[in-house]
Amino acid sequence: MESGKITKGAGGRRGGDRKKAVQKSVKAGLQFPVGRIARFLKKGRYAQRTGVGAPIYLAAVLEYLAAEVLELAGNAARDNKKNRINPRHVLLAVRNDEELGKLLQGVTIASGGVLPNINPVLLPKKSTTGEHKASHPKSPKEA
Repeated sequence: MESGKITKGAGGRRGGDRKKAVQKSVKAGLQFPVGRIARFLKKGRYAQRTGVGAPIYLAAVLEYLAAEVLELAGNAARDNKKNRINPRHVLLAVRNDEELGKLLQGVTIASGGVLPNINPVLLPKKSTTGEHKASHPKSPKEA
């Protein structure tokens, strides 16, 4: 063999050109970091062992929920003629959506406020007195 030529070791472990590393998020087609979520699952000690697909699935679910909340909050911001989403828009988005409202039922969103709601009992009754007076002609005594 030639001494200048680099030979691969057993199983291609040594020498040769290395392939470019591909992130797990790119492989899965996600924006959320699969590797970081895997690390958190391991460090959190939620279970002794973690499957290969668990962080991918969890990242996909979290990405979907984030996209859903951001889309609804963006719509709420546009309804209020604003270009920037603030906590109030997030609250309006979450509370007006049935499924997200159920998921985040016990959650308090800081600086979100409350949904505008007035109990119908507290609203003033429609006055029929104005119509009543107009329908009856005035008596000569009142004039």
